[in-house]
Amino acid sequence: MMPTIIDRNFDINKLHHSAVSVALRLNDKGYEAYVVGGAIRDMLLGKTPKDFDVATNATPEQVHALFRGSRIVGRRFQIVHVRMGRDIIEVTTFRGHHSESDNKNTAKQGRSGVLLRDNVFGTLEQDAIRRDLTVNALYYDPVEDTVIDYTEGLRDIAARRLKIIGDPETRYREDPVRMLRVLRFQAKLGFDIDSATNQALNDCAPLLAQIPAARLFDEFLKGFMAGHAKPFSEILLQTPVWQELFPDSAQYIDAKVCYRPMLFAAMGNTDQRINAGQPVTPAFLLAAILWPAVEQGLDLALARGEAPIPAMQSVGQDVILRAIERIAIPKRFTTMMREIWDLQMRMDRRRHRKPLEFAQQKRFRAAYDFLSLRAQAGQDVGAVVDWWTQFQVEHPELESHRQQQHQDEPRKRRRPRPRRRPNP
Repeated sequence: MMPTIIDRNFDINKLHHSAVSVALRLNDKGYEAYVVGGAIRDMLLGKTPKDFDVATNATPEQVHALFRGSRIVGRRFQIVHVRMGRDIIEVTTFRGHHSESDNKNTAKQGRSGVLLRDNVFGTLEQDAIRRDLTVNALYYDPVEDTVIDYTEGLRDIAARRLKIIGDPETRYREDPVRMLRVLRFQAKLGFDIDSATNQALNDCAPLLAQIPAARLFDEFLKGFMAGHAKPFSEILLQTPVWQELFPDSAQYIDAKVCYRPMLFAAMGNTDQRINAGQPVTPAFLLAAILWPAVEQGLDLALARGEAPIPAMQSVGQDVILRAIERIAIPKRFTTMMREIWDLQMRMDRRRHRKPLEFAQQKRFRAAYDFLSLRAQAGQDVGAVVDWWTQFQVEHPELESHRQQQHQDEPRKRRRPRPRRRPNP
């Protein structure tokens, strides 16, 4: 394949000096090295990238030996994290084609085509073809000050199009998470999806059931906690992917006309907080995503004559147990989700002889915000929301109490990494 090579046409000041330094040092030692991927795409679009990756023909061991403080990570495909001051640059070795005859670095595939291990090294051209999207397969050469394109990514950026490299169904079978990446980039960039890429995505969505639940939670964080949760959720709901990630939500999302507006309002508010640098928690979004299933189950329990609060607790627990079969939501988040749901039943002011004590509970503000979203979406809870809104206005000390609670929360300590013992 003959690449398209153009002179750099983006602002060099947006290119992080640490990434360039890593690439130039590898070049100085006789290796090929390029800044690659989303950073180049974003700069060509006039955006300021946050993450910078370097691709090289040096093996992980050679990169590790060249940079002090670096470490090799990953199992499915090994990469090197190179620390440059406060920055960590991710360095990958060019990936090659899979070959059963390659005895040193092998790729292992499951029966369905999923790549279990992918430590096959190759050339720059092979690395470009092995990447997921054409717009992410662009390389900046800091020595020649040029951009290298093997997959017509420059053309697709100009057309604002997302296109899988190679046969889309094969690439999705290799790694079904690529479907989430395609939709995430659509939400982030506002690009259209190529027709073949989109058709294969709809056909292959059930493959996500093969992905470990823990990895899907990581992908949830990337998609919903990066400042574009609202467009991401709107896009997902138009595909079978939502059903694969949140089957309970998919079943009941249209049971009431208010559920979709409430979900999108929760996503939009989270995006605003992230873009304003304010703290957010995945628990709130997950509580909103699963609320249709919770409320529908609660309505059935109440119709059977069950007491409201025990019914809410039972239904909430059942919904969470089903959800974590698909996405491994950590306990600290499921606990908060249950508390938000439980407090929905307790916020009727007529139940509280001491409303100030109730409003000082740890999850009161999250539950109040959740109730406000329900009212905003048209649920019949407006009078309760208005009462608690006025109550907080009349008791401004509640805000300082909440801030103190936040400061008093125990910080999660990182476990020290065990030292490696030398081989005997």
